[in-house]
Amino acid sequence: MVKRRDFLGAAGAGVTGSLLAGSRAAVGQTGTGLAAPSGGSASLFLPEDDLQPATYDRLPLEWNKARVASLTEKLREEGIDGILLTDRWNIIYFTGLWHSTTERLFYVFFPTRKPEPIWFYPSLDRDLVTSWWYGDGDMYFDWHHAKGAFPEQEKVQMGAKVDLWERTLKGLKRRGYAGKKLAVDRELTPSAQKEVVRILGGETSSSAQTCLDMRIRKTDEEQALWRRAYIIFNKVHAYARDLLLEHGTDLTDFDIASAATRYGTDLIMEGIRRDGRPHSAVGIRMGVSCRVGPGTGFPHPNQFHHNPVRQGQALQIAGGIRIGGCGGELYRAFLIHPWTDHMKKVWTISRDCTQIQKEESIAGVTCSTVAYKIHKYQVENGMAPYIYHRPGHGEGTEGHQAPYLALGDHTMLEPGMAFSVEPGLYDPENGFGVNWSDDYFIRPQGPARQMSRLPWSEDWCLVKL
Repeated sequence: MVKRRDFLGAAGAGVTGSLLAGSRAAVGQTGTGLAAPSGGSASLFLPEDDLQPATYDRLPLEWNKARVASLTEKLREEGIDGILLTDRWNIIYFTGLWHSTTERLFYVFFPTRKPEPIWFYPSLDRDLVTSWWYGDGDMYFDWHHAKGAFPEQEKVQMGAKVDLWERTLKGLKRRGYAGKKLAVDRELTPSAQKEVVRILGGETSSSAQTCLDMRIRKTDEEQALWRRAYIIFNKVHAYARDLLLEHGTDLTDFDIASAATRYGTDLIMEGIRRDGRPHSAVGIRMGVSCRVGPGTGFPHPNQFHHNPVRQGQALQIAGGIRIGGCGGELYRAFLIHPWTDHMKKVWTISRDCTQIQKEESIAGVTCSTVAYKIHKYQVENGMAPYIYHRPGHGEGTEGHQAPYLALGDHTMLEPGMAFSVEPGLYDPENGFGVNWSDDYFIRPQGPARQMSRLPWSEDWCLVKL
């Protein structure tokens, strides 16, 4: 029998052979003698539907420019002359410039009549900004910026600390936007608004909801890239399930998670065109988590998961995937034989709720209606003590996104909205829980579209080791 230490020798040492490296994992042995999974789980995938996966790695710049055109047209109809984007996810969505944010100010302004970007950015991002979609901009050195100090230009001095918000507003004034009707993608604080009035002569309005409304309704191009990501994640989950079935109690939950993450990372990167330079291989995320036993009995457990797989336990294989920012969650809830009747009932009711969510998620109904029907079903079947949270959240590039499948969210479902699928039930007293996820997309007609091809079936989730 293969021992757990043999598995760790393969998975922990960065093996790029048959166990962990892309499609090569289908055959052969590792250097330690551990057989790769057979791949049998993939035979249980659900049939493909009519959504074709994207062939591109990221949304093209032309797509971003079209979204800016739609945004600025909406704002122009409201009499707004320009919008300042300050939220990282809005900036990425509308400009396509993937970047990281810290305490450093990083903004972009779009005139509504000639929507070319005007950037306000730190020196450390200068190559990213100027090599992408660049119209104009004001660069500062770093946080905190000293007046006149630009060491990269051989200007090293300890000047007065610059107020970068004031500097941004003065940059807009210098470009002729004083006295204009402007918007920001958030509600400004009173002190920030006071500076706007002092420098530009009038208050800005908030277009936060307008930006969010565009982002929560995914275009066809986004959904195609979403599907591409999920095709890969289907294979990753099948790989993780095969590891569980074939090496079972020789493993820990950490073993499964780390091996599947490595396998998935190799698999996703095999298809990404890249040269190591900026603007390729952007918005990519691949992570698999796994927990077994009592840790499954809490929605957000706070301990590190490094626990042996044992008979009679619940086990969750979870994680998230994104390509070019498009993608979402994929969890499946397992019971390892022998399970109790109580465990099976909790599992079944929770699983049934994933199907209720799909059937009830129809354009024109409200988020609260879907949540109500799921919670009502849970309560009617004796699950009230095990309910800890809403059935799902909106899914976007940033992860959790409005709207929410919650009793208090009365947003109407519209085509293109994406939601997680998490009608979880938890019994910490008995040391187990059942939670799922996937992404359901609202269609123009009929029930929601499931992004993955993983089944919710007993065949997939109730296993004997």
